[in-house]
Amino acid sequence: MTSVPPDASAAPSDYWLLAGLPTPAAVTRGDQVVVANAALASLLGIPLDELKATPVTALIARFIPAERGWVEAFHEALTRDGTRPEHPLWLRIRRADGKERTVAATYAPGATQEETVVLLHDAEGVDTTRRLTEALGAAAADMLRARDEQEVLETAIDAVHRQGFYSAILLVEGDTFRHGPMRQEPAIVALAERKYGMPISEVRLPLGTLPHLAEVLARRKAAFHQDALGAAHRVHTSEVFEDIQRAYPPGIRALDAPIFVEGQPFGILSAQGLDLTPAAAGTLELFAQLLGGALENVRHHRVAAERLVEVTRLQEELVAHERLTVLGEAAGVVAHEVRNPLGAILNAVAVLRREAHLGPTGQAAVGMLEEEAIRLEDIVRDLLDVVRPLEPRPRLVHLGELVRRALGQLHGPPDAPTLRFTVDEAPDVPEIMGDETLLQLAATHLVRNAVQASPPGGRVRLNVERVEGGVRLVVEDEGPGIPDVDPRRVFEPFFLTRANGRGLGLAIVKRVVLAHGGQVRASGRPKRGARFEVVLPLGPTRTFPA
Repeated sequence: MTSVPPDASAAPSDYWLLAGLPTPAAVTRGDQVVVANAALASLLGIPLDELKATPVTALIARFIPAERGWVEAFHEALTRDGTRPEHPLWLRIRRADGKERTVAATYAPGATQEETVVLLHDAEGVDTTRRLTEALGAAAADMLRARDEQEVLETAIDAVHRQGFYSAILLVEGDTFRHGPMRQEPAIVALAERKYGMPISEVRLPLGTLPHLAEVLARRKAAFHQDALGAAHRVHTSEVFEDIQRAYPPGIRALDAPIFVEGQPFGILSAQGLDLTPAAAGTLELFAQLLGGALENVRHHRVAAERLVEVTRLQEELVAHERLTVLGEAAGVVAHEVRNPLGAILNAVAVLRREAHLGPTGQAAVGMLEEEAIRLEDIVRDLLDVVRPLEPRPRLVHLGELVRRALGQLHGPPDAPTLRFTVDEAPDVPEIMGDETLLQLAATHLVRNAVQASPPGGRVRLNVERVEGGVRLVVEDEGPGIPDVDPRRVFEPFFLTRANGRGLGLAIVKRVVLAHGGQVRASGRPKRGARFEVVLPLGPTRTFPA
């Protein structure tokens, strides 16, 4: 352009080329709009005459509210000293109807030094890619914190859908695809389920009928479809496709990006949208790779957790084995050293009971001596039961009968008869293969534990029922419950939850149950008391090592 004196003004005819440009353009002089074209008026959604009559600062306040502060400061510097940016400025324009568009504003000298030509290039696609990249980057961080695969997939699908795209994940299962998490039109999903006759998650699509998706997995590269409806037509039946065609606008584009986990095909990330540009498709393809990495991360965490559980279990077994070994040696010594004196004491008690000259006081003292000697004998026997190797001799036994027998043999504390017992036995409980003596011992200890824990007048509930692959016995009491510790500890030898306990009965129960290949669990009841659950298999037993 030809330079003119600083105080000269250009005529609108000098900018006649701007009028026919499809690109929004304007010429400003200070706070005045000297020239504007119809494309700019259309972008802002106001008449051309109104645009020319409105000061630049008013246009900034009205159409660029989110960035008004720094844009006004920039306009002031431009008006004051003519400083123009060397690179385009990214602006978020809010039209008169409230809709927003992203534009790149380029500034150039006008016909005079006071005038500036402003061109606004549509950058919505580029801005979409930028926002998409930021949003998916944040979602990738969330996926890495997830601890199961479903959470990872849901996080990914939500992130894509929040950017304005329909999205879905097709999971590879053998030689078929299955729909995983999706964010599609609910009405379309409902119609598809009615026409397929099943939930969409149960529909299986053979890989052979979807060669374009099989190719995506084979090439390990995403496929961008300018015609998303055409791609959908290849996936669904004609009836379902007709519904899809009515629901989604023409010109909608789609992307199918492969997801690989540990080098193996996991699925397809599918996205559809009018704003799905090739640049955005590239970002989504990268996101699919990050999704595969997040799924690998979950699997590694799961494997590590499983290994930690196994190491912990082996460590606990080793500690328990060593503890039982030491306890067994001590128990042998105690049994040898205590049982002989106890036998002598009980023999002496029998002789004293035949003495006629013993008065009531003497008889009471002899009775007390006999009772305490028997209690010591019980302790020694329980101690030996805890440490001795168990070798079940299995035969058919009825667990309910053993429970009733345990109740009949009960000789608990003086207040035991005041307790209320409830025994519920299902009519279809089968017999199991087990050692009758050992199982009777375990049932007796469970009942005795419940009785000793319950207060006077309390209720002890026993339930025997069939479960898958076995029989379950549940014993509940109304005592103080399990203290604030790991419930598994109550099965350790000498772990006490009450002052008058021995800490051996539940340890014996656990050893007997494990010797039969069963499981035993302890837990507190919601209001008060403890609950013990024993599950024994129907089949052959196994010997649990001492």
